[in-house]
Amino acid sequence: MSDTGALVYVVDDDPSARVGVARLIRSAGLMTKTFGSGEEFLAAQRPKIPSCLVLDINLPGVNGLDLQQELEQSGSQLPIVFLTGHGDIPTAVHAVRAGAANFLTKPVDDEDLLNAITQSIAYYLEDDIRPTETMGNIVGESRALQRVLKDVQVVAPTDSTVLIQGETGTGKELVAHAIHDLSSRSKRSFVQVNCASIPATLLESELFGHEKGAFTGAFAQKIGRFEVAHEGTLFLDEIGEIPLELQPKLLRALQEHELERLGGNRTIHVNVRIVAATNRNLKEMVDEGKFRSDLYYRLNVFPVTVPALRERREDIPLLIRFFTQKYARKLNRAIEHIPSTTHEALIRYDWPGNIRELQNVIERSVILSNGPELIVNMTEFCSKPARVAVHSPVSGVSEDAERARILETLKEARGLVSGPNGAAARLGLKRTTLQSRMRKLNISRLYH
Repeated sequence: MSDTGALVYVVDDDPSARVGVARLIRSAGLMTKTFGSGEEFLAAQRPKIPSCLVLDINLPGVNGLDLQQELEQSGSQLPIVFLTGHGDIPTAVHAVRAGAANFLTKPVDDEDLLNAITQSIAYYLEDDIRPTETMGNIVGESRALQRVLKDVQVVAPTDSTVLIQGETGTGKELVAHAIHDLSSRSKRSFVQVNCASIPATLLESELFGHEKGAFTGAFAQKIGRFEVAHEGTLFLDEIGEIPLELQPKLLRALQEHELERLGGNRTIHVNVRIVAATNRNLKEMVDEGKFRSDLYYRLNVFPVTVPALRERREDIPLLIRFFTQKYARKLNRAIEHIPSTTHEALIRYDWPGNIRELQNVIERSVILSNGPELIVNMTEFCSKPARVAVHSPVSGVSEDAERARILETLKEARGLVSGPNGAAARLGLKRTTLQSRMRKLNISRLYH
Protein backbone atom coordinates (compact mmCIF):
# COMPACT_ATOMS: atom_id res chain seq x y z
CA MET A 1 0.00 0.00 0.00
CA SER A 2 1.39 3.42 -0.93
CA ASP A 3 1.33 6.59 1.10
CA THR A 4 -1.97 8.36 0.40
CA GLY A 5 -1.61 11.17 2.91
CA ALA A 6 -4.70 9.80 4.69
CA LEU A 7 -5.26 9.96 8.43
CA VAL A 8 -6.76 6.96 10.25
CA TYR A 9 -8.25 7.48 13.70
CA VAL A 10 -8.22 4.60 16.18
CA VAL A 11 -10.51 4.59 19.23
CA ASP A 12 -9.96 1.68 21.61
CA ASP A 13 -9.76 1.59 25.41
CA ASP A 14 -7.24 -1.29 25.34
CA PRO A 15 -3.76 0.35 25.18
CA SER A 16 -2.03 -2.71 23.69
CA ALA A 17 -4.69 -3.08 20.97
CA ARG A 18 -4.45 0.63 20.25
CA VAL A 19 -0.67 0.52 19.86
CA GLY A 20 -0.79 -2.62 17.69
CA VAL A 21 -3.38 -1.23 15.28
CA ALA A 22 -1.54 2.11 15.05
CA ARG A 23 1.75 0.34 14.28
CA LEU A 24 0.07 -1.67 11.53
CA ILE A 25 -1.47 1.45 9.98
CA ARG A 26 1.84 3.33 10.00
CA SER A 27 3.61 0.36 8.42
CA ALA A 28 1.27 0.76 5.44
CA GLY A 29 2.35 4.39 4.90
CA LEU A 30 -0.70 5.99 6.54
CA MET A 31 -0.85 8.55 9.32
CA THR A 32 -2.76 7.71 12.50
CA LYS A 33 -4.06 9.29 15.70
CA THR A 34 -5.23 7.19 18.64
CA PHE A 35 -7.75 7.83 21.40
CA GLY A 36 -8.59 5.87 24.54
CA SER A 37 -12.27 6.82 24.67
CA GLY A 38 -15.15 8.16 22.63
CA GLU A 39 -15.22 11.33 24.70
CA GLU A 40 -11.54 11.99 23.95
CA PHE A 41 -12.16 11.56 20.22
CA LEU A 42 -15.19 13.87 20.17
CA ALA A 43 -13.26 16.58 22.00
CA ALA A 44 -10.33 16.53 19.53
CA GLN A 45 -10.05 18.61 16.36
CA ARG A 46 -10.15 16.58 13.16
CA PRO A 47 -8.49 18.01 10.03
CA LYS A 48 -10.32 17.87 6.68
CA ILE A 49 -8.20 15.29 4.86
CA PRO A 50 -8.95 11.74 3.65
CA SER A 51 -9.78 9.84 6.81
CA CYS A 52 -11.53 6.91 8.40
CA LEU A 53 -12.23 5.74 11.95
CA VAL A 54 -11.30 2.32 13.36
CA LEU A 55 -13.68 2.01 16.30
CA ASP A 56 -14.12 -0.52 19.09
CA ILE A 57 -17.78 -1.13 19.99
CA ASN A 58 -17.31 -1.86 23.69
CA LEU A 59 -16.01 1.40 25.14
CA PRO A 60 -16.57 2.86 28.60
CA GLY A 61 -18.84 5.89 28.66
CA VAL A 62 -19.64 6.77 25.06
CA ASN A 63 -19.55 3.37 23.35
CA GLY A 64 -18.93 2.76 19.66
CA LEU A 65 -22.59 2.83 18.64
CA ASP A 66 -23.22 6.04 20.60
CA LEU A 67 -20.20 7.61 18.92
CA GLN A 68 -21.48 6.55 15.49
CA GLN A 69 -24.84 8.18 16.20
CA GLU A 70 -23.17 11.34 17.52
CA LEU A 71 -21.08 11.70 14.34
CA GLU A 72 -24.11 11.07 12.14
CA GLN A 73 -26.15 13.75 13.92
CA SER A 74 -23.29 16.24 13.52
CA GLY A 75 -23.29 15.67 9.75
CA SER A 76 -19.90 13.96 9.70
CA GLN A 77 -19.20 11.75 6.67
CA LEU A 78 -16.29 9.97 8.39
CA PRO A 79 -16.44 6.25 7.40
CA ILE A 80 -16.26 3.81 10.32
CA VAL A 81 -14.64 0.38 10.52
CA PHE A 82 -15.95 -1.37 13.65
CA LEU A 83 -13.84 -3.80 15.64
CA THR A 84 -16.03 -6.19 17.62
CA GLY A 85 -15.99 -9.37 19.69
CA HIS A 86 -17.88 -12.40 18.41
CA GLY A 87 -20.76 -11.74 20.81
CA ASP A 88 -21.26 -8.27 19.36
CA ILE A 89 -21.76 -9.35 15.75
CA PRO A 90 -25.55 -8.78 15.65
CA THR A 91 -24.96 -5.30 17.05
CA ALA A 92 -22.22 -4.63 14.50
CA VAL A 93 -24.46 -5.79 11.64
CA HIS A 94 -27.04 -3.29 12.86
CA ALA A 95 -24.32 -0.61 12.88
CA VAL A 96 -23.34 -1.41 9.29
CA ARG A 97 -26.95 -1.10 8.22
CA ALA A 98 -27.00 2.28 9.94
CA GLY A 99 -24.11 3.46 7.79
CA ALA A 100 -20.84 1.98 9.06
CA ALA A 101 -18.39 1.08 6.30
CA ASN A 102 -17.39 -2.35 7.68
CA PHE A 103 -16.95 -4.46 10.79
CA LEU A 104 -14.24 -6.93 11.74
CA THR A 105 -14.01 -9.39 14.61
CA LYS A 106 -11.22 -9.51 17.18
CA PRO A 107 -8.53 -10.72 16.97
CA VAL A 108 -8.38 -8.96 13.63
CA ASP A 109 -6.39 -10.18 10.63
CA ASP A 110 -3.86 -7.51 9.57
CA GLU A 111 -4.59 -7.81 5.85
CA ASP A 112 -8.35 -7.68 6.40
CA LEU A 113 -8.03 -4.54 8.51
CA LEU A 114 -5.81 -2.76 5.98
CA ASN A 115 -8.17 -3.68 3.14
CA ALA A 116 -11.15 -2.35 5.10
CA ILE A 117 -9.29 0.90 5.82
CA THR A 118 -8.30 1.33 2.15
CA GLN A 119 -11.87 0.81 0.98
CA SER A 120 -13.20 3.24 3.59
CA ILE A 121 -10.77 5.96 2.52
CA ALA A 122 -11.77 5.40 -1.12
CA TYR A 123 -15.44 5.86 -0.17
CA TYR A 124 -14.51 8.98 1.77
CA LEU A 125 -12.74 10.46 -1.25
CA GLU A 126 -15.69 9.78 -3.53
CA ASP A 127 -18.11 11.45 -1.11
CA ASP A 128 -15.74 14.27 -0.26
CA ILE A 129 -15.22 15.48 -3.80
CA ARG A 130 -18.66 14.82 -5.23
CA PRO A 131 -19.76 18.14 -6.71
CA THR A 132 -22.93 19.64 -5.28
CA GLU A 133 -26.11 19.42 -7.31
CA THR A 134 -26.36 23.21 -7.40
CA MET A 135 -22.78 23.95 -8.41
CA GLY A 136 -22.14 21.44 -11.17
CA ASN A 137 -18.50 20.30 -11.35
CA ILE A 138 -17.03 23.11 -9.26
CA VAL A 139 -14.73 21.40 -6.76
CA GLY A 140 -13.05 23.09 -3.81
CA GLU A 141 -13.35 24.33 -0.26
CA SER A 142 -10.93 27.27 -0.18
CA ARG A 143 -12.04 30.67 1.06
CA ALA A 144 -11.26 32.21 -2.33
CA LEU A 145 -13.55 29.76 -4.13
CA GLN A 146 -16.27 29.98 -1.48
CA ARG A 147 -16.42 33.75 -2.03
CA VAL A 148 -17.08 33.12 -5.72
CA LEU A 149 -19.79 30.56 -4.97
CA LYS A 150 -21.43 32.97 -2.54
CA ASP A 151 -21.49 35.65 -5.27
CA VAL A 152 -23.01 33.10 -7.65
CA GLN A 153 -25.78 32.27 -5.18
CA VAL A 154 -26.51 35.96 -4.67
CA VAL A 155 -26.70 37.00 -8.32
CA ALA A 156 -28.09 33.84 -9.95
CA PRO A 157 -31.78 34.39 -8.99
CA THR A 158 -31.71 37.87 -10.54
CA ASP A 159 -31.65 38.73 -14.24
CA SER A 160 -28.64 41.01 -13.88
CA THR A 161 -25.79 40.82 -16.36
CA VAL A 162 -22.70 39.10 -14.95
CA LEU A 163 -19.10 39.62 -16.05
CA ILE A 164 -16.86 36.68 -15.06
CA GLN A 165 -13.16 37.55 -15.02
CA GLY A 166 -10.16 35.33 -14.51
CA GLU A 167 -7.12 33.76 -16.12
CA THR A 168 -7.38 31.13 -18.81
CA GLY A 169 -8.29 27.72 -17.42
CA THR A 170 -9.75 28.86 -14.08
CA GLY A 171 -13.25 27.50 -14.73
CA LYS A 172 -15.19 30.57 -15.86
CA GLU A 173 -17.50 28.45 -18.00
CA LEU A 174 -18.43 26.29 -14.98
CA VAL A 175 -19.32 29.44 -13.05
CA ALA A 176 -21.52 30.58 -15.93
CA HIS A 177 -23.31 27.22 -15.94
CA ALA A 178 -23.81 27.46 -12.16
CA ILE A 179 -25.40 30.91 -12.53
CA HIS A 180 -27.82 29.54 -15.13
CA ASP A 181 -28.61 26.40 -13.14
CA LEU A 182 -29.50 28.44 -10.04
CA SER A 183 -31.63 30.94 -11.96
CA SER A 184 -35.33 30.95 -12.82
CA ARG A 185 -34.22 30.30 -16.42
CA SER A 186 -32.68 26.91 -15.62
CA LYS A 187 -35.42 25.06 -17.54
CA ARG A 188 -34.60 27.08 -20.66
CA SER A 189 -31.57 27.03 -22.96
CA PHE A 190 -28.00 27.82 -21.99
CA VAL A 191 -26.44 29.04 -25.24
CA GLN A 192 -22.70 29.60 -25.48
CA VAL A 193 -20.72 31.67 -27.97
CA ASN A 194 -16.93 31.81 -27.96
CA CYS A 195 -16.25 35.24 -29.45
CA ALA A 196 -12.58 34.37 -30.03
CA SER A 197 -13.22 31.22 -32.08
CA ILE A 198 -15.56 32.75 -34.68
CA PRO A 199 -14.09 34.96 -37.45
CA ALA A 200 -15.05 38.62 -37.06
CA THR A 201 -16.84 38.55 -40.45
CA LEU A 202 -19.14 35.76 -39.26
CA LEU A 203 -19.65 36.75 -35.60
CA GLU A 204 -22.44 39.24 -36.34
CA SER A 205 -24.43 36.60 -38.22
CA GLU A 206 -23.74 34.07 -35.46
CA LEU A 207 -25.06 36.39 -32.76
CA PHE A 208 -27.95 38.11 -34.52
CA GLY A 209 -28.74 35.84 -37.47
CA HIS A 210 -29.25 36.85 -41.09
CA GLU A 211 -31.90 36.87 -43.77
CA LYS A 212 -31.69 34.94 -47.03
CA GLY A 213 -29.52 36.85 -49.51
CA ALA A 214 -28.01 39.14 -46.86
CA PHE A 215 -24.55 38.41 -48.25
CA THR A 216 -22.86 36.09 -50.71
CA GLY A 217 -23.46 32.54 -49.56
CA ALA A 218 -26.53 33.37 -47.43
CA PHE A 219 -28.78 30.87 -49.19
CA ALA A 220 -31.24 30.59 -46.32
CA GLN A 221 -32.44 32.48 -43.27
CA LYS A 222 -30.36 31.91 -40.11
CA ILE A 223 -31.57 32.33 -36.54
CA GLY A 224 -28.91 33.93 -34.35
CA ARG A 225 -27.81 32.88 -30.87
CA PHE A 226 -29.74 35.70 -29.21
CA GLU A 227 -33.01 34.31 -30.57
CA VAL A 228 -32.05 30.73 -29.75
CA ALA A 229 -31.41 31.81 -26.14
CA HIS A 230 -34.81 33.55 -25.79
CA GLU A 231 -36.02 33.22 -22.17
CA GLY A 232 -32.74 31.47 -21.33
CA THR A 233 -29.10 32.46 -20.77
CA LEU A 234 -26.60 33.60 -23.41
CA PHE A 235 -22.98 33.06 -22.37
CA LEU A 236 -20.57 35.29 -24.29
CA ASP A 237 -17.16 33.76 -23.66
CA GLU A 238 -13.99 35.74 -24.46
CA ILE A 239 -16.07 38.92 -24.76
CA GLY A 240 -12.87 40.98 -24.99
CA GLU A 241 -12.32 39.63 -28.51
CA ILE A 242 -15.52 41.06 -30.00
CA PRO A 243 -14.69 43.57 -32.80
CA LEU A 244 -15.18 47.27 -32.08
CA GLU A 245 -17.50 47.70 -35.07
CA LEU A 246 -19.88 45.06 -33.72
CA GLN A 247 -20.00 46.42 -30.17
CA PRO A 248 -22.73 49.09 -30.76
CA LYS A 249 -25.14 46.43 -32.03
CA LEU A 250 -24.36 44.22 -29.05
CA LEU A 251 -24.91 47.17 -26.71
CA ARG A 252 -28.34 47.82 -28.26
CA ALA A 253 -29.33 44.18 -27.79
CA LEU A 254 -28.27 44.31 -24.14
CA GLN A 255 -29.96 47.62 -23.36
CA GLU A 256 -33.12 47.46 -25.46
CA HIS A 257 -33.59 43.67 -25.63
CA GLU A 258 -34.09 43.94 -29.37
CA LEU A 259 -32.15 43.26 -32.54
CA GLU A 260 -32.33 43.03 -36.30
CA ARG A 261 -31.00 40.15 -38.33
CA LEU A 262 -28.24 40.94 -40.80
CA GLY A 263 -29.92 42.02 -44.05
CA GLY A 264 -33.30 42.46 -42.36
CA ASN A 265 -35.36 45.46 -41.26
CA ARG A 266 -37.72 43.85 -38.75
CA THR A 267 -37.08 44.49 -35.06
CA ILE A 268 -37.06 41.29 -33.02
CA HIS A 269 -37.58 41.44 -29.25
CA VAL A 270 -35.65 38.96 -27.12
CA ASN A 271 -35.69 38.11 -23.42
CA VAL A 272 -32.17 36.94 -22.69
CA ARG A 273 -30.00 36.92 -19.57
CA ILE A 274 -26.37 37.77 -20.45
CA VAL A 275 -23.36 36.22 -18.75
CA ALA A 276 -20.00 37.24 -20.23
CA ALA A 277 -16.47 36.09 -19.49
CA THR A 278 -12.97 37.28 -20.27
CA ASN A 279 -9.35 36.69 -19.36
CA ARG A 280 -8.44 40.21 -20.44
CA ASN A 281 -8.55 43.46 -18.47
CA LEU A 282 -11.49 45.21 -20.12
CA LYS A 283 -10.90 48.43 -18.15
CA GLU A 284 -7.41 48.70 -19.63
CA MET A 285 -8.84 47.96 -23.09
CA VAL A 286 -11.32 50.82 -22.58
CA ASP A 287 -8.46 53.17 -21.65
CA GLU A 288 -6.58 52.04 -24.78
CA GLY A 289 -9.61 52.61 -27.01
CA LYS A 290 -9.96 48.89 -27.82
CA PHE A 291 -13.30 48.39 -26.05
CA ARG A 292 -16.32 50.70 -25.75
CA SER A 293 -16.76 52.16 -22.29
CA ASP A 294 -20.59 52.10 -22.48
CA LEU A 295 -20.53 48.39 -23.36
CA TYR A 296 -18.04 47.69 -20.58
CA TYR A 297 -20.23 49.33 -17.95
CA ARG A 298 -23.29 47.54 -19.30
CA LEU A 299 -21.51 44.19 -18.97
CA ASN A 300 -19.89 44.95 -15.61
CA VAL A 301 -23.15 45.13 -13.63
CA PHE A 302 -22.12 42.27 -11.32
CA PRO A 303 -18.45 41.31 -11.66
CA VAL A 304 -17.26 37.89 -10.46
CA THR A 305 -13.52 37.18 -10.36
CA VAL A 306 -12.49 33.52 -10.43
CA PRO A 307 -9.18 33.02 -8.56
CA ALA A 308 -6.14 31.45 -10.18
CA LEU A 309 -5.27 27.97 -8.95
CA ARG A 310 -2.11 29.27 -7.23
CA GLU A 311 -4.43 31.46 -5.12
CA ARG A 312 -6.41 28.44 -3.88
CA ARG A 313 -3.70 25.83 -3.40
CA GLU A 314 -5.64 24.08 -0.63
CA ASP A 315 -8.12 22.92 -3.32
CA ILE A 316 -5.43 21.14 -5.34
CA PRO A 317 -5.61 17.80 -3.43
CA LEU A 318 -9.39 17.68 -3.98
CA LEU A 319 -8.97 18.45 -7.67
CA ILE A 320 -6.24 15.83 -8.03
CA ARG A 321 -8.52 13.17 -6.59
CA PHE A 322 -11.53 14.39 -8.58
CA PHE A 323 -9.71 14.17 -11.92
CA THR A 324 -7.96 10.92 -10.97
CA GLN A 325 -11.28 9.22 -10.27
CA LYS A 326 -12.87 10.74 -13.37
CA TYR A 327 -10.21 9.49 -15.76
CA ALA A 328 -9.64 6.20 -13.94
CA ARG A 329 -13.31 5.36 -14.56
CA LYS A 330 -13.16 6.62 -18.14
CA LEU A 331 -9.96 4.74 -18.97
CA ASN A 332 -10.76 1.66 -16.87
CA ARG A 333 -7.77 2.09 -14.55
CA ALA A 334 -7.83 0.73 -10.98
CA ILE A 335 -5.98 3.60 -9.27
CA GLU A 336 -6.31 3.51 -5.50
CA HIS A 337 -3.39 5.55 -4.13
CA ILE A 338 -1.91 8.99 -4.67
CA PRO A 339 1.47 9.44 -2.93
CA SER A 340 1.73 12.37 -0.53
CA THR A 341 4.95 13.43 -2.31
CA THR A 342 2.89 13.87 -5.47
CA HIS A 343 0.37 16.01 -3.60
CA GLU A 344 3.10 18.19 -2.15
CA ALA A 345 4.86 18.76 -5.49
CA LEU A 346 1.64 19.61 -7.31
CA ILE A 347 0.58 21.99 -4.53
CA ARG A 348 3.88 23.89 -4.82
CA TYR A 349 3.71 24.20 -8.61
CA ASP A 350 2.48 27.53 -9.98
CA TRP A 351 -0.04 26.20 -12.57
CA PRO A 352 0.10 28.94 -15.24
CA GLY A 353 -2.63 27.03 -17.11
CA ASN A 354 -4.69 26.71 -13.92
CA ILE A 355 -7.28 23.92 -13.55
CA ARG A 356 -7.20 23.05 -17.24
CA GLU A 357 -3.45 22.38 -16.99
CA LEU A 358 -3.90 20.28 -13.84
CA GLN A 359 -6.68 18.31 -15.51
CA ASN A 360 -4.47 17.55 -18.51
CA VAL A 361 -1.59 16.47 -16.26
CA ILE A 362 -3.81 14.07 -14.32
CA GLU A 363 -5.39 12.62 -17.46
CA ARG A 364 -1.92 11.99 -18.93
CA SER A 365 -0.77 10.46 -15.63
CA VAL A 366 -3.76 8.12 -15.44
CA ILE A 367 -3.02 6.94 -18.97
CA LEU A 368 0.57 6.14 -17.98
CA SER A 369 -0.32 4.49 -14.65
CA ASN A 370 -0.67 0.73 -15.06
CA GLY A 371 -0.81 -0.17 -11.37
CA PRO A 372 -2.83 0.95 -8.33
CA GLU A 373 -0.70 4.08 -7.76
CA LEU A 374 -0.97 7.34 -9.71
CA ILE A 375 2.36 7.92 -11.45
CA VAL A 376 3.08 11.56 -12.24
CA ASN A 377 6.18 12.71 -14.09
CA MET A 378 7.60 14.92 -11.35
CA THR A 379 10.54 16.45 -13.24
CA GLU A 380 8.66 19.47 -14.60
CA PHE A 381 7.11 20.24 -11.22
CA CYS A 382 10.21 19.77 -9.11
CA SER A 383 12.22 22.10 -11.37
CA LYS A 384 9.63 24.91 -11.32
CA PRO A 385 8.90 26.12 -7.80
CA ALA A 386 5.93 28.37 -7.26
CA ARG A 387 6.44 32.08 -7.83
CA VAL A 388 4.27 32.91 -4.84
CA ALA A 389 4.24 30.68 -1.78
CA VAL A 390 1.08 30.87 0.29
CA HIS A 391 1.93 32.64 3.55
CA SER A 392 5.63 31.85 3.00
CA PRO A 393 8.00 33.39 5.51
CA VAL A 394 9.80 36.37 4.04
CA SER A 395 13.50 36.78 4.59
CA GLY A 396 14.27 39.84 6.64
CA VAL A 397 11.12 39.83 8.78
CA SER A 398 11.45 39.71 12.54
CA GLU A 399 11.33 36.39 14.36
CA ASP A 400 8.15 37.51 16.13
CA ALA A 401 6.45 38.16 12.79
CA GLU A 402 7.67 34.86 11.37
CA ARG A 403 6.53 33.00 14.48
CA ALA A 404 3.09 34.61 14.26
CA ARG A 405 2.79 33.67 10.60
CA ILE A 406 3.78 30.06 11.20
CA LEU A 407 1.36 29.78 14.11
CA GLU A 408 -1.44 31.23 11.99
CA THR A 409 -0.73 28.73 9.22
CA LEU A 410 -0.56 25.83 11.69
CA LYS A 411 -3.95 26.90 12.99
CA GLU A 412 -5.36 26.91 9.45
CA ALA A 413 -3.86 23.44 8.92
CA ARG A 414 -5.37 22.28 12.22
CA GLY A 415 -1.99 21.43 13.67
CA LEU A 416 -0.67 19.33 10.78
CA VAL A 417 2.87 20.08 9.65
CA SER A 418 3.27 17.63 6.76
CA GLY A 419 0.91 16.26 4.12
CA PRO A 420 -0.87 17.95 1.21
CA ASN A 421 -2.95 20.16 3.50
CA GLY A 422 -0.28 20.66 6.15
CA ALA A 423 1.41 23.89 7.17
CA ALA A 424 4.61 23.14 5.22
CA ALA A 425 2.70 22.87 1.94
CA ARG A 426 0.71 26.01 2.71
CA LEU A 427 3.90 27.93 3.43
CA GLY A 428 5.66 26.54 0.36
CA LEU A 429 8.41 24.98 2.49
CA LYS A 430 9.89 21.53 2.88
CA ARG A 431 8.65 19.75 5.98
CA THR A 432 12.17 19.53 7.41
CA THR A 433 12.74 23.26 6.83
CA LEU A 434 9.53 24.20 8.61
CA GLN A 435 10.28 21.86 11.52
CA SER A 436 13.73 23.41 11.86
CA ARG A 437 12.19 26.91 11.97
CA MET A 438 9.62 25.73 14.50
CA ARG A 439 12.34 24.39 16.79
CA LYS A 440 14.24 27.67 16.57
CA LEU A 441 11.08 29.65 17.34
CA ASN A 442 10.08 27.31 20.19
CA ILE A 443 6.96 26.05 18.40
CA SER A 444 7.90 22.38 18.04
CA ARG A 445 6.49 21.41 21.44
CA LEU A 446 3.03 22.62 20.43
CA TYR A 447 2.58 20.82 17.12
CA HIS A 448 3.63 17.50 15.55
